[in-house]
Amino acid sequence: MAHSVALIDDHHLVRSGIAAMVNNVGGYTVVMEAANGREFMRALSGNEEPAIAIVDLFMPVMDGFETIAWLKNNAPGIRPLALTFDASDDVMVRAVRAGARGFLLKNARPAVLKVALDSLMLTGYYTSDELHETLVDKQQLKTPQEKQQEKIIAAITPREMDFLLLVCAPEEYTYEQIADKMNVHRRTVDGYRESLVEKFGIKSKTGLVLFAMKWGIVKP
Repeated sequence: MAHSVALIDDHHLVRSGIAAMVNNVGGYTVVMEAANGREFMRALSGNEEPAIAIVDLFMPVMDGFETIAWLKNNAPGIRPLALTFDASDDVMVRAVRAGARGFLLKNARPAVLKVALDSLMLTGYYTSDELHETLVDKQQLKTPQEKQQEKIIAAITPREMDFLLLVCAPEEYTYEQIADKMNVHRRTVDGYRESLVEKFGIKSKTGLVLFAMKWGIVKP
């Protein structure tokens, strides 16, 4: 049975194109479309929830950040995939903090879309750093979540953990501000980041936040 997908984007042509891609990649069917978050909320009322919602971040009336935050609080069973042209860390971290489980660029190829949807259904998250391996690798999928979480946390040094918690803080600190709060040089902060990259294959600030949420280091 195909997994159900909702599309929320104010551009009809973009929505139509993505709908065609979703319906053609196999295993997924678009069951709901909306031009903004408010319209999506109305469409959800009284209807069965889709498994995944692909949500444009920049829309009028009720944008993607607001929509994703609303889903997190009111329909947590729906996995939000943020849709955007802007892949900057600031935008993506803001979306993750709102509740996004991953990101899809509007110019993504069908193969990338398929990987994103499959990863959302399999692990609950998707990030394009190294496809879904950014969050969990194949060996981790074979290991009970609790045991893997213990191994991951044990591999993080106390100072790396301090750095990671500051990266995930709602104040959205820059790396320079994190260095100031940790009373270390900016190069030292870069060293903490590079160490986590080497250990877990994370390649961006967004990846760090998703990683911390995935393994219970911080709450979504």
